Amino acid sequence: MVAKQQATSHRYQVPANLLQPLWFRSRESLVDDGLVYDPIAATACQRCQLAPECMSGDIDQKQLLHATLTQICDERVNHFLSQYPDGWIINVGAGLDTRFYRVDNGRCHWLELDVTENLLWRQKLFHKSERYQHICGHVEDLSWLEQLPMAEQSPVLIVCEQALLDCTELQVGKFIQGLGRHFDSAIACVVLAGDRATTRLGQKMGSANYSHGYTSPGEIALNYLPWARWVKTFSPLDRHCGRWKFWQRWLTRFNTLKHRLTPVVVQLRW
Repeated sequence: MVAKQQATSHRYQVPANLLQPLWFRSRESLVDDGLVYDPIAATACQRCQLAPECMSGDIDQKQLLHATLTQICDERVNHFLSQYPDGWIINVGAGLDTRFYRVDNGRCHWLELDVTENLLWRQKLFHKSERYQHICGHVEDLSWLEQLPMAEQSPVLIVCEQALLDCTELQVGKFIQGLGRHFDSAIACVVLAGDRATTRLGQKMGSANYSHGYTSPGEIALNYLPWARWVKTFSPLDRHCGRWKFWQRWLTRFNTLKHRLTPVVVQLRW
């Protein structure tokens, strides 16, 4: 009995950059009007030791921004699966993302892509599934594209919620263009940062310090992939959530500004 209690009381010291998004979703699951319900994250966080840097800054605002972006990405994945129930999802820079467990339709195929050490944390914290695999790779080296197991004509959605925020504009461009060259037809759903996200106003929206910033993320994505059929941009401020402050909701009147103060979800189809 003592050995069992010691085993269950063990807590992992997960790197803060991996743990904080998981912790945000865990907290969001306990909010009455929560945007994301993620009991898997809540269970995993019980096994982790929270680092002090996870709690720095305006946590509630950061959580709201993260949860809103996560909700948008979940919606885009659900929309894809409604059209292609047997489609393939490639989650690039998976970290400790739990989207598979939230949106799984029982038929889709899922690939979690990240560097080896992050995949090891996934294996410790989450249970296995028959329809999803772990692949070692990252956004700066696209050699993993040649190892993908799906058939050439399979419907594919590439999701990159967090990883590109740590990339420079040059790296973002190479990543999107690399996808466009490899897949004859696919959909990409990526999160890109606005150029005002690092300002004081952007920080009050919940933004952090990102490695790039675009005046118009949607337009720049189209410049990277000019043969795309269409590009859509989804701002977290488009969400009608009462937890956004009045002055933050007021910013939605300015279409260009609301895409510059926070990261936004950009979806491309080619």
